[in-house]
Amino acid sequence: MNLYPLKFRPVFKRTIWGGTKLRQLLHKTLSLENTGESWEISAVAGQLCTAKNGPLAGKDLDFLCKHFGPQLLGEKVAWQAGDSFPLLFKFIDAAQDLSVQVHPADNPASAIHGGFENTKMWYILQADPGACIHIGFEDPITLPEYAALLQEGKLLQRLVPYEVQPGDCFLIPPGRIYAIGAGILLAEVKPVANITYRLYDYHRKGLDGQERPLQAEQAQHIIDFSVTEQARTRYIARLNQPVNVAKNPCFTVNVLELQGQMRRDLKEQKSFVIYVCVKGQTQLTCDSYTLPLQMGETVLIPAQCADCLLHADQAKLLEIYV
Repeated sequence: MNLYPLKFRPVFKRTIWGGTKLRQLLHKTLSLENTGESWEISAVAGQLCTAKNGPLAGKDLDFLCKHFGPQLLGEKVAWQAGDSFPLLFKFIDAAQDLSVQVHPADNPASAIHGGFENTKMWYILQADPGACIHIGFEDPITLPEYAALLQEGKLLQRLVPYEVQPGDCFLIPPGRIYAIGAGILLAEVKPVANITYRLYDYHRKGLDGQERPLQAEQAQHIIDFSVTEQARTRYIARLNQPVNVAKNPCFTVNVLELQGQMRRDLKEQKSFVIYVCVKGQTQLTCDSYTLPLQMGETVLIPAQCADCLLHADQAKLLEIYV
């Protein structure tokens, strides 16, 4: 059969730090309290998103990748990833501060745990006044200093604070310490690698009533203790033109500011494309299949559907591919 643009049913995650913005701002239908994450495009085992539109409704993303292969993923992606979907896309609602974390590169941690490189990108959708994220060290520190900061509960104070606003983009490579502050709603794209080391968590108790485990000692071998470069991506949006905000071996992300019509020929990518509406609403047409896309909605364009027409009075999209 010919493939078509696919919307999926999200997988929702209850967290101790989640809030109400997924429901209030992104109009998600939630039954869980304190929902912190909405996994929009996921082929993670046990957390599979299922299609909700067209004749393939009810089929999960893992089935679709295995059944359609390069038609869905694209020749380049199928060659690299086989019949597995390589990315995870989610929304995160941080009503409270998240823990201080770090994620590993391919070696050594992901080799131990069977994962992949774990570079991630954040796009800020909404932020309360003064809301901050912290990424990387302000000054280089030593391993003994790191241990002392953990003991004193002062690790966050040595990280670079970024006060955020809608439209800000951040790229977080493996080994760089980070923490999402309270009052932030963001979109995250990353490879299908869910390995994260929690370094400090304010002595909070989890949903089970116990303090959540830390991996600060295991993580010390993968942390970049040097001063890191600017984490915020500088870009200027251009009307009806794709503007690149992230490009690395794992994924490419463009921002599209739309007004009127815009045609995107995606054949050269040889990859699926994910469109995420982060402002306004748009109408998308691929090979005579048309569907609306509201703020907070995500659609997967199979590689087979290479020609897309986008129409909006005023909207902003993220365009993601491998």
